[in-house]
Amino acid sequence: MANWTQFGPAYEYWTDAVQRGVLFLDVLRERGNVYHAHSASTVPNVLEFQYELVMDGRTLPRPVNYGLVRILPPDGTVTDETKPPFVVVDPRAGHGPGIGGMKQESEIGVALKAGHPCYFIGFAPAPMPGQTVEDVCRAEAAFIEEVARRHPKAEGKPVIVANCQAGWQVMMMAAMRPDLPGPIMLAGSPLSYWAGVRGRNPMRYLGGVLGGTWATALAGDIGHGIFDGAHLVANFESLNPANTYWQKAYNVYSKIDTEAERYLEFETWWGSPVLMNAGEMQWIADNLFVGNRLATAELRTSDDLRLDLRNIRSPIVVFCSWGDNITPPQQALDWVTDLYRHEDEIVSNGQTIVYTMHQTIGHLGIFVSGKIASKEHEEFASCMEMIDMMPPGLYEAVITEVEPGTINRALIHGRYLFSLEARTLDHIRALGGNDAADERRFAAAARVSEITHGLYEAYASPFVRAAVTEPVAEALRQAHPNRLRFAALSDRNPAMAPVKALAEKVRADRRPAAPDNPFIVAERFMSEWIAGNLETYRVMRDAAVETFFLNTYGSPLLQALVGLGPHVDGSERRIERDLTREVIEAELAHQMEARFETAEPVEVLLRALIYIRLPDGVVDERGYAMLRAIRDEQPPERRMPLQELKRIVREQFMLLHADEERAVRAIPALLPARRADREAMRDILHRLLAARGDESAACKPRLARIDAMFATAPEKQPRPEPVEA
Repeated sequence: MANWTQFGPAYEYWTDAVQRGVLFLDVLRERGNVYHAHSASTVPNVLEFQYELVMDGRTLPRPVNYGLVRILPPDGTVTDETKPPFVVVDPRAGHGPGIGGMKQESEIGVALKAGHPCYFIGFAPAPMPGQTVEDVCRAEAAFIEEVARRHPKAEGKPVIVANCQAGWQVMMMAAMRPDLPGPIMLAGSPLSYWAGVRGRNPMRYLGGVLGGTWATALAGDIGHGIFDGAHLVANFESLNPANTYWQKAYNVYSKIDTEAERYLEFETWWGSPVLMNAGEMQWIADNLFVGNRLATAELRTSDDLRLDLRNIRSPIVVFCSWGDNITPPQQALDWVTDLYRHEDEIVSNGQTIVYTMHQTIGHLGIFVSGKIASKEHEEFASCMEMIDMMPPGLYEAVITEVEPGTINRALIHGRYLFSLEARTLDHIRALGGNDAADERRFAAAARVSEITHGLYEAYASPFVRAAVTEPVAEALRQAHPNRLRFAALSDRNPAMAPVKALAEKVRADRRPAAPDNPFIVAERFMSEWIAGNLETYRVMRDAAVETFFLNTYGSPLLQALVGLGPHVDGSERRIERDLTREVIEAELAHQMEARFETAEPVEVLLRALIYIRLPDGVVDERGYAMLRAIRDEQPPERRMPLQELKRIVREQFMLLHADEERAVRAIPALLPARRADREAMRDILHRLLAARGDESAACKPRLARIDAMFATAPEKQPRPEPVEA
């Protein structure tokens, strides 16, 4: 050894590299052991929190492998039964459940921290026989109904946080049962599957490149009626080969002394693929991934109910990211432009839609990252009741760090100021998307898929099903690379027996190289070179896939062959008119006529507040905190329920939206006659306005007009008789 030390940095690096190699191999051994133990569990999950079973979906009339559990608050955490409960729903998109609560700083963690009772909807690794997507949606409706029943004192309906695939599932449930949920937060959830921009979103081309969903049917037949979620995991991993095949492993190897625990925690979830019925996956592929039928209400339930997302009465919060290569912002948001031509239609429909976009975080980071949990998710958890009270419209959530000179700092929760800014549909269109020719290409791909799937079912599927037995299907599942690479490197492999003892010796004599060791520097350079080459391969591959898709499905011949001739417009995908909805809207507008000149003092006060603030188009948490404070000052017997306050805010906003001048002119006649009462109302109005600071230039003339009305004794006018419907 004395002779070797004369080589200095080389010897130091060689010792460190060998030790890291042994320790990395031991981490893989531990990963394999965790995989086997996790797979042996009845309902494997990665939840960090203790829980108790509330409902088992296997006992429902249409049994499913889903279940509802209540999260038990950790010691020292107190929940408030008057706050609406949170329900976190995890995606069944290849991986197992628990990602929404696999650490303290998570979606579940921040909801508990904010004082909300918390529930979780997860699933077992194998589906129930005959289980369908519709069955799952109905089970989730039963779960939400049970959560609401358990919290009769809550001032609001259950808040649902739906991750990735769970998002469209929850939206379908909410369209079926709009009376059940409170605000719905969609985290990285795709709803418009063709959307995206060229050069950035290659996964949307996959169905067309494979020639349709016949490949999904083949995978289901090879699985003997079961679709292996490991195929979906493999698709996710193929999106970023540099990370999959090099960076993830090298990050652990290069930081073996600090990264092992985090790596094992994540791999426990990543390496446990679940199963789906072949029929479930086929429905998803046909109707969503390739057919893109959700956003235009082309889907129907077994009892012929049309799934129209405009039926959802709850506020919808969309959280997406520019760094997400699985659900880019266009796929998360373009359903809004599919449903509505103008933002005024959103208001007329009474729907509240809020979105926010992160600049860099990846798909998994949206619901896994501790930084995202401590900022975005924590802000949404603390401000969800404010969102629930917002009037209809399209808003962007803006989260900014609080500065030292911020006005009314005491009204702000935490380190960030949460604001909602009014937006138009042009803001969403400006994110980029398909032109009419691209939409026609995707329509052609969907029709090709119907043809190839039909041909496969008629001429190939019977032979595949006859050839594949259940033992063969199970052997193929166990041999999948996403399972085999976990299972092979464990204590069940005799070749791994010496690794544990050797790793213990290495830890006892660990000698890491200095960070500035020239060989360490060279190693990092080589790692970057390998990752760079893999990234170059990805760029070239994605460009080739996109070019193939655009040229193939842009062919006039192919489009004509599938029925999209020159006189058939397959590019304009608009939701069809709903006469029942239009009749209901007309009836509501008729009923609102009598509300212009009829109002209680609190309604007049909120009408004035909304009128003054309308030009700003901005609401932040300080105003809501002040409103809650004023409400809480009232004796309990006179305190207005939040749901009633929400109804008044929405109604007064709709009146101003319908005819602003008429609504404002009616205010003097609606004010109380006693000057003291008017002064009290005016003081409350100014307290609410002062929460954000000085008024903008556009708001000041409106405030002066309202102040003049409050200062003058009202001239009582005869109220019109109610109009018969």
